[in-house]
Amino acid sequence: MYKIFFLLIIIVITLPGYCQNNAEHLLLDQGDSKCHLQDYSGAILSYSKAIEINPKYVDSYIKRGFVKFVYLKDYTGAISDFTKAISINPFCIEAYNYRGVVKSEVKDDQGAIEDFTKAIELDNNANNSSEYYFNRATSKTRLQDYLGAILDYNIIIENNPKWTECYISRGNNKRELKDYRGAISDYNKAIVIEPKNASAYFYRGYAKYYLNDFKGAIIDYTISIKFEPKNAATYYNRGLAKFKLKQKNNGCIDMSKAGELGYEKAYEAIREYCQ
Repeated sequence: MYKIFFLLIIIVITLPGYCQNNAEHLLLDQGDSKCHLQDYSGAILSYSKAIEINPKYVDSYIKRGFVKFVYLKDYTGAISDFTKAISINPFCIEAYNYRGVVKSEVKDDQGAIEDFTKAIELDNNANNSSEYYFNRATSKTRLQDYLGAILDYNIIIENNPKWTECYISRGNNKRELKDYRGAISDYNKAIVIEPKNASAYFYRGYAKYYLNDFKGAIIDYTISIKFEPKNAATYYNRGLAKFKLKQKNNGCIDMSKAGELGYEKAYEAIREYCQ
């Protein structure tokens, strides 16, 4: 009789907590479902209810912050949620990364770098940390720390040698440092991996232009246009290269196309070269 009574006491004591935990998960699932249905305000309401039940539930803050950031563009609210998640769990890598992304979005790149660095320090998984290095490199580029960005891309490429965007981004940073040949080498690698990548041809053409290889630049811009025919900047740049080769008529046609596609700067070139 004593054993049965003691067992009943345990059940009564633990049952409210068990039901509460179930309620939290149900509310999170409910929020996820609302997200899939694009009911973002409803999703936030569900996540908020889960937080009311358990103010220490980290997942609720992360999910709510993610919805605020991605779908509602509530950057202040998102940062607040990710900060709260970190205050509850200082080892929450996901929260540091997401908060860094939001800070980057609002041009707080120094703050973003600090968050990405913390995520890198906490995560020993090379595949996961590559994302954090990439995000950090992007912020470093915006702060004109081109060498720092290159060093981050080096680490990513070492672990992900087929990541096309990393070669293009590393090439762009080399180009900013006027290492045009090094940049072209990276664009070449990107093209080997992804032969139809319009951006790789565009940037390679850009680097060739600054090496006075105007013919090579025109060839790359032409290929880029083939894969991305509505990129006004490509027509503009190809037009400039044609002017360098004294191809006035063809250059003016490219400038006109760039203007047609909304590149206002093209009309300055038309006034200068095409009268």
